[in-house]
Amino acid sequence: MNTRIKIFTVIVLLFSASMALAQNHEKFVGRWALTIPGGGAGWLGIEDNDGYLDGSILWGGGSVVPLDSVCVDGDNLVLTRLRRVERKDADGKVIRTQTYTETITATISQDKMELTQIVPQQNGKGTRREKFTGKRIAPLPPKPDISKAKRGKPVKLFNGKNLDGWKLLGRENGWSAENGLLINNPVQPKGKHIYYGNLCTVDEFEDFNLKLELNVDKGGNSGVYLRGIYEVQVAETYGKGRDSHFLGAVYSRITPSVSAEKPAGQWQTLDITLLERHITVILNGITIIDNQPLLGCTGGALWSDEFRPGPIYLQGDHTAVKYRNIVLTPLTAEKKK
Repeated sequence: MNTRIKIFTVIVLLFSASMALAQNHEKFVGRWALTIPGGGAGWLGIEDNDGYLDGSILWGGGSVVPLDSVCVDGDNLVLTRLRRVERKDADGKVIRTQTYTETITATISQDKMELTQIVPQQNGKGTRREKFTGKRIAPLPPKPDISKAKRGKPVKLFNGKNLDGWKLLGRENGWSAENGLLINNPVQPKGKHIYYGNLCTVDEFEDFNLKLELNVDKGGNSGVYLRGIYEVQVAETYGKGRDSHFLGAVYSRITPSVSAEKPAGQWQTLDITLLERHITVILNGITIIDNQPLLGCTGGALWSDEFRPGPIYLQGDHTAVKYRNIVLTPLTAEKKK
């Protein structure tokens, strides 16, 4: 074999290896609905940025957060998160802060993912391993034309008299119906914390328009979950600017385009349209989210499957809040020809 043929052969082999690596790399890119250890809802997003993988993750409650590293090792996707742990003495004083690495490995078979979480024990003795699963989320459809959606018969979710049509998620109930108002009053005794339940509709829904009025006091915090998986934030955030954790935002996912909150203690209106995994939010008559795509569930979701019907649920485990005039109108998107 002459020199030119040898060089050509090496180039072909390197190119083939590079293509195989790229294909292995690309198969992990996308958005994944996770069922995390214990059965809770999670989410994983993997992106290719100039040949490097980046990612973010939602683990049960809280916000979507960036991963510290993402790489491919053979057929495995390897994710890491750095976690900080405070070491305290017998009096509760922090004597040292330690950082440990949580590792998640994943393999793929078609559109299903098998994952293993490896977490160091906080006492420094060994690791804890948990297996869980994921499923690739189908691509988002084009933005729907809301004006052409078929509207069903409006449903009054709250009758103003009692909690008929609702059920409690959790043990402790702070919810009551009083004088046409749906009130949550999660009283916390001194020296003890009670975990209050969320209030959930018995009926489940698909796409819809939801109108309601809300009233939060200074420092108030609640949330309205659509289909049990997407939280529209309810909080007292007047005059604080724009953030994905403020009133009307899709929690930790979509930041309002404009601030439209009223001061604490005033009644405010939310007009929310969920249609084909796109959302529009009108707060106090002002459009703050305009037909934006929903990339996945939010913290506190009942499950991560975005394609099953689900309830409306109101967050009750934070602070006092009042709701009234809760009306849902089912929607059906225009069929594409």
